[in-house]
Amino acid sequence: MTNKELADLIFPNVTHDVDYYEKKYPERNLKDGAVVSRFAPSPTGFVHMGSLLSAFIESFIPKITDGIFYLRIEDTDGKRTVENGISGIIKDLKDFDIRIDEGMISETESIGEYGPYIQSKRKDIYETYAKKLISDGLAYPCFCTEKDLEIMREKQEHKKTRIGYYGNWAKCRNLTNEERAEKIKNGEKFIIRLKSPGKFENKIILNDLVRGKIEMPENDIDVVLIKGDGLPIYHFAHVIDDHLMKTTHVLRGEEWISSYPIHTQLFNLLRFKEPKYGHLGLVMKIDETGARRKLSKRKDPEAAVSYYHEKGIPIEAVKLYLLTIANSNFEVWLDANPTSSIYDFKFDFKKMSDSGSLFDIEKLLNISKNYISKLSAKEVYQNLLNYTKEYDKDFYYLIKKYEDYTINILNIEREQKKPRKDYASYGDIKTHIWYMYDELFNSDKYDFQKITDKDEINLILKTYIDKYYNENDNKDEWFNKIKKLCDELNYASNMKDYKENPENYKGNIADVSTVIRVSLTTKSMTPDLYEIMKLLGKDRILKRTKIN
Repeated sequence: MTNKELADLIFPNVTHDVDYYEKKYPERNLKDGAVVSRFAPSPTGFVHMGSLLSAFIESFIPKITDGIFYLRIEDTDGKRTVENGISGIIKDLKDFDIRIDEGMISETESIGEYGPYIQSKRKDIYETYAKKLISDGLAYPCFCTEKDLEIMREKQEHKKTRIGYYGNWAKCRNLTNEERAEKIKNGEKFIIRLKSPGKFENKIILNDLVRGKIEMPENDIDVVLIKGDGLPIYHFAHVIDDHLMKTTHVLRGEEWISSYPIHTQLFNLLRFKEPKYGHLGLVMKIDETGARRKLSKRKDPEAAVSYYHEKGIPIEAVKLYLLTIANSNFEVWLDANPTSSIYDFKFDFKKMSDSGSLFDIEKLLNISKNYISKLSAKEVYQNLLNYTKEYDKDFYYLIKKYEDYTINILNIEREQKKPRKDYASYGDIKTHIWYMYDELFNSDKYDFQKITDKDEINLILKTYIDKYYNENDNKDEWFNKIKKLCDELNYASNMKDYKENPENYKGNIADVSTVIRVSLTTKSMTPDLYEIMKLLGKDRILKRTKIN
């Protein structure tokens, strides 16, 4: 029996040959240097921070090279698939404004001419290429049971030799085609394995985009290509899909480096052009002991992308942060080009860390503060409205009711050379401005700092309101009157005088200003007091300064 006859026996229903698919999926009409990359998750229902970093990089590079970024769902392992898993992935990408050019757009729909973009829908394609390998004598059916393989592993462990199905250990490798055909006709279950021509003592080189040259042994394992359920394993599907979809760059986690010998061997045996590979380091975190460990979905809330939506951290700030951990020179570039689009940045694989990216939530929050500070008050208001509509309905209705007032609050110390950077997230804003709303104002606790005597506090407030407060004053007039109040009540109106002779005064102008500030807001630290008072208005000020 010839190899072709055996292939026909195994795959009687395969109607196309490989030439059909080569013609169906032609070379893409893209300019030189255009990158085609993909995000290819299993449909587990959500994207974690490590995956988000990968997806962002994989989408970023095609965009700056006029290439293609597509979403492929790798669902050949049914045990990992969850209900609506594809929708969850699509939503997470959309929520971070990571846009695909091709691929799945819902559980069942896709866009693009190189689909299906779900591996379980590509079974006919995989069978066609597996049939070709069998016809060429490069693959064969394996009838070993789980028990057979377990016994083999025990023997290998006892002999202290390499674990795997290779060489003399590959007992189905040297069956005759007649023996194979007889077993198939007798209904024996089988899988399809690669007949590897590799030799373990030979070395291959991976020219990794991130890590440079990596030397490793050539693959000699007769790896599984098609499982008992008729679906391919990752190695086989990955090679065929990336070839037919014309992927130029495969970016994936460092845990896949050890699979490269299998993949490069399959590309060579199938006579496919191999894409460029970049293996990304893990996303790490410093734990409470000071040690580095992998960011954990179980231990670290910030590992879930939902965390950033719930906190109200802008997706733009997250993207800026992802670029700082992806390329070591991005932060310097951003400082030099603060108004440029991130897509003007020249991404460099050699600037990526090969030892893992350290995830620093505090740094992300600082980037977020800086980002929000550069937005207009109207932009912040609209983003706050969107956030509170989902996560704080009561505050949503309040700021919607007082739209202009809220915008003015958010504009305090914003339109200036160095705007304030109070807000790290939209979830933070309420904690900073709640006192501006009568509906939220709580006057039970005051933080008066140095002046704590209630009679003295009331004296300062009563004197200020009765003699100096005028709602029509400009900022200079307002400040000069605060100084006059200090002089009248024996507080130093000049800090230099106070520092030189503190014993001559009850306190200083900062102490007096704090009393006024706290009476109006309950807080000792706020944005510009004059601006706050202008927005609060006379009636609120008179009411709030009557402290008994």
